[in-house]
Amino acid sequence: MSSANFPRKAEKFEIQAYKKPKDLSSIKKTHIPYSGSLQKHQYNPDKIILVHDPYSSDGFYYEFRIDDVSYVEELPSLVSMEGETVTMSRIWIKKKSIGMKSFPFIVENTYDF
Repeated sequence: MSSANFPRKAEKFEIQAYKKPKDLSSIKKTHIPYSGSLQKHQYNPDKIILVHDPYSSDGFYYEFRIDDVSYVEELPSLVSMEGETVTMSRIWIKKKSIGMKSFPFIVENTYDF
């Protein structure tokens, strides 16, 4: 199998300016917040990837349509033990939108452990 079939690391997603809601309590009624490191989707320019914890070995991520994001807040950045910095964000997704939560894993016989 060629390595071209395997996923590659997505590029970082530069945060675009979103207009802050006038009333934060109203957005809580119509949206759900998700936090993580924003990245461009590697194949679809209409989607984003949100890596929940970029330094964790349990690297699950979310995938959302850009049109379903109504507001983005910058959160404090994370710094690795090697000094690498990752920008973290909280994104507000419209309720009833469809997102994808992905859990990459290695296929193994669990009874061998």
